[in-house]
Amino acid sequence: MPKRRAFGQIAKLPSGRYRARYVGPDTVLHSAPTTFESKIDAEMWLAAEHRLIAQDDWVTPKSRRSRVQEARTSTLGEYAERWLQQRELKPRTRDHYRSLLERHILPELGTVPLTRVTSELVREWYMQLDKSRPTLRAHAYGLLRTILGTAVTDGKISSNPCHIRGAGSTERTKQIRPATLTELETITLAMPEKYRPMVLLSSWCALRFGELIELRTKDIDLRDGVIHVRRGVVRTGGQVIVGTPKSAAGSRDVAIPPHLIPVVHDHIERHARGGRDALLFPAADGRSHLAPSTLYRVFYRAREAAGRPDLRWHDLRHTGAVLAAQTGATLAELMARLGHSTPQAALRYQHAAQGRDAQIAQALSRIAIAQSE
Repeated sequence: MPKRRAFGQIAKLPSGRYRARYVGPDTVLHSAPTTFESKIDAEMWLAAEHRLIAQDDWVTPKSRRSRVQEARTSTLGEYAERWLQQRELKPRTRDHYRSLLERHILPELGTVPLTRVTSELVREWYMQLDKSRPTLRAHAYGLLRTILGTAVTDGKISSNPCHIRGAGSTERTKQIRPATLTELETITLAMPEKYRPMVLLSSWCALRFGELIELRTKDIDLRDGVIHVRRGVVRTGGQVIVGTPKSAAGSRDVAIPPHLIPVVHDHIERHARGGRDALLFPAADGRSHLAPSTLYRVFYRAREAAGRPDLRWHDLRHTGAVLAAQTGATLAELMARLGHSTPQAALRYQHAAQGRDAQIAQALSRIAIAQSE
């Protein structure tokens, strides 16, 4: 007869081996997948099962065996495809992940069974990635780590084999130099008149390009001086897709600096015709979204006029973020204005603004000298 225990039962069989079983949370009697040579082995199995129940991580031993068997036969490529299909992602993010998988992960690892993706194999794969493209390496490694982390949660593998310290992050290789106010003025005046407010809103309000080209008359509140950012445009797979902003925090209200309100008002009166749904910055037909290439053709000439051939359009948003940080805005205020959901990006702009401290110190010295004279 099996001996009564606090949890489970252990019985010695005529063969001399030991059988372990227990009643699970589903009130069904479950047996170990095999008998044990010693009683202590049977007790250890029961203890492990009891721990899973206590941690609310329990599934039936039979289901667990099925998962292990599936993982042994399922390849990383098959699992990654299911993983991608089951994620709710922005179109551009989905395309980015697809590209990383097809170009950088699956060619080397796609046919490997999930259970055979080891730390050593991951390290060998990572070392073969193009070292001249650190951001791409970090993105590819981060995606693989995330997929395998989900495989752990799903019970497909026991642990995540991605353990390379710092491989999922990278230092910014290009240090962005914000535009000065003089450079911004030169760029603005060098642009065609209908695009000048785009430069001003991108820099002074730190709006993204995709947010700018989807702005409509109904999104501008000139009485309160606020832009309601609720949508954005992305181009992927040859399609123009209007959706919510990049992150949940991207849906925000951005205060317009008072000196820009007359400019925005005049632009709406002259160029945004067609009611509340009229685009502020449409393509030539007045209805379609402005293509980046159309804007860049004139922007490149304008930045040359300002002596800033290195300045990208997105750097205007960076400039606006630094200007906001220079006002003494808190981290939370910067995050709200820029539409950031995490503080890391906003911290970059605060750090960039710290360079003003030297200018402030020089100004204080001039005051002190003037006072002493």
